[in-house]
Amino acid sequence: MHAWLCQNPTGVDALTWTELPTPQPGAGEVLIEIKAASLNFPDLLIVQDKYQVKPPLPFVPGSEYAGVVQAVGDGVSHLQVGQHVACLSGTGGFATHTLAPAALCMPLPADFPFVDAAAFIMIYATSYHALADRAQLQAGETVLVLGAAGGVGTSAIQIAKALGARVIAAASSDEKCALCTSIGADATINYSTQDLREALKLLTGGKGPDVIYDPVGGDLAEPAFRSIAWRGRYLVVGFAAGSIPALPLNLTLLKGASIVGVFWGGFAKNEPKANASAMAELARWYAEGIIKPVIDRTLPMVELKAAYARMGSRGVKGKLVLVNDGQRA
Repeated sequence: MHAWLCQNPTGVDALTWTELPTPQPGAGEVLIEIKAASLNFPDLLIVQDKYQVKPPLPFVPGSEYAGVVQAVGDGVSHLQVGQHVACLSGTGGFATHTLAPAALCMPLPADFPFVDAAAFIMIYATSYHALADRAQLQAGETVLVLGAAGGVGTSAIQIAKALGARVIAAASSDEKCALCTSIGADATINYSTQDLREALKLLTGGKGPDVIYDPVGGDLAEPAFRSIAWRGRYLVVGFAAGSIPALPLNLTLLKGASIVGVFWGGFAKNEPKANASAMAELARWYAEGIIKPVIDRTLPMVELKAAYARMGSRGVKGKLVLVNDGQRA
């Protein structure tokens, strides 16, 4: 097997495409032949030693992937050799093969493409947990999605629409706004050229959005929160802008609003039955065509560094996916 090995987490340039022995699964594990793996923001942080989880060295980055089960370890009964699966295990995905905890593998129907499956769990599980569970989003409410053309942003648009909400998508270019419209956004704001607060006043008749979905953080957080509706819910999803904002807490008092943390990983660990139910619902929605990952492009696995560079350029719309064995979309 081959894998992108991180022996020193000083950045993307330190990764090396390395030949390694193909491992055998231990108890509770499966060996997966990886067909596709998506690039997520934590995959950038983890090779810079900036992520909250710091795996022991050396490690193979790549948190989310899909492929075919090649071998199963002792105690694994719900998966079998030849089965198609998707997995979000945190590491191991940027390779031709990996060992994965069987409990973290999502069995796939035969007609679920590997490229879509590799870009599915993280964004849709996060957005469903955020909007349906943490925000308790109701049909007819208005949702503002920041960073709306990114992976979690595009998934949030689709899920909010599936739940019956009106969606305002905010992104950094007209091209990205057009993408958001094409997947269901009711209105868009280009915050590179428009004043966010003024645009929200106009689009909501002065009321403001009921729910704000924020995977970006940074300078947009405070003006967005100042625009929130009475009893609004501000979802803290991530900090793709790089800086963690400090919101004046008096604003929560004045608006009767809530700041709500969204940590899908903790939810899945602490509430596995609720998470399993949510994943089943998402799988049904995919089968019915209600949701579908937006794929920016696919690249061969050996071009991982080019994928990282594209992510760093802020030009990605949806998800970047690395592929093995001719799985390019």
